[in-house]
Amino acid sequence: MARNIVVETMKRSPFTETEVEIVERKGVGHPDSLADGIAESVSRALCREYIERFGRILHHNTDEVQIVAGESRPEFGGGEVIRPIYILVTGRATAYVGDEEIPVGTIALEAATEYLEETVRHLDTEKHVVIEPKIGHGSADLRDVFERGEEVPLANDTSFGVGYAPLTTTERLVYETERKINSPKLKKDLPEVGEDVKVMALREDNKIELTVAAAMVSQRIDDIDHYISVVEELRDRVADLAAEIASDHDVEVHVNTADDYDRESVYLTVTGTSAEQGDDGSVGRGNRVNGLITPFRPMSMEAAAGKNPVNHVGKLYNVLAHQMARKIYEETSADEVYVRLLSQIGHPIDDPKAVDVHLVGDVSEEDERVARRVADELLENITELTERIVEGEIEVF
Repeated sequence: MARNIVVETMKRSPFTETEVEIVERKGVGHPDSLADGIAESVSRALCREYIERFGRILHHNTDEVQIVAGESRPEFGGGEVIRPIYILVTGRATAYVGDEEIPVGTIALEAATEYLEETVRHLDTEKHVVIEPKIGHGSADLRDVFERGEEVPLANDTSFGVGYAPLTTTERLVYETERKINSPKLKKDLPEVGEDVKVMALREDNKIELTVAAAMVSQRIDDIDHYISVVEELRDRVADLAAEIASDHDVEVHVNTADDYDRESVYLTVTGTSAEQGDDGSVGRGNRVNGLITPFRPMSMEAAAGKNPVNHVGKLYNVLAHQMARKIYEETSADEVYVRLLSQIGHPIDDPKAVDVHLVGDVSEEDERVARRVADELLENITELTERIVEGEIEVF
């Protein structure tokens, strides 16, 4: 198959030499990330059910999850949720095959509940949350496109995916900071720290200012002095990580900068997520498929979480574009690689309308040939992504 793969070379300074860089990551307990996680967990649960019953994944998209914040009264040593978080799980899914009915609503409810219980330690899903599944039956024309793909699925839409490599030091620092704060080890050492974490970095030349907002769990904190000690310990641990990842940068770490210790107005939550008291969440409003929000880099507006992993190019092409960029970067002498994939609805997903690869730096003709080969090989094997996504091996937010 002769795919439309265009490789361009760009002789310009790499992005790391720019004067300013801004990078953000919303942690797993942030309401937007919770919406993403619920949407993706429901999709995976449906995939497993479809495979078990029918031997293949049926049409669905569960990428419409809305979180409406509750109301709480956190206080040192205790606190309570007085109005539960409301979670609406919508989208479309195949609910009937002949006379057989698939319990889509029950599957969605169970998957969402299990995800919340695994992700937010102090969230009681019986008391603190109301989950309402409202998943409708899929559109006839999109189901037809989905079902017509035999060996290679047909694209569900005319859409694009983007990716790049490598991550900058700032990007790696932001990503790994949130992962460290929400790691089992840190939660064991500092159980007072909740899962709702947001990390924002500003790099100006060689200086990085890292601002961390971390929800604290009120029932685990005795008083303001205890709170301050936890914040200081968390700041020290992030600074230690920064010294490892960004040793050639001057890094300044800030934690919970809105706190006012004199008034004892601090970032306390009962459950560890701000969804309990005023912060709503929606699928696609947070991290892109590489786990970051990078306004200085190319990004897609697609909400990847919850989209079906068989033929939804809004999901597959964004995942593949980042994988493609990373592999091309690893196998060539390019300083940076940027990839854009464009689909056309109804055409096989392994044959995009266009594949645009940008190699930045002093690259050779051999590098260009390698880039084409890698792009071609990954497209040839694009259907392998489906199983890996269903198994949870590939993150999409």
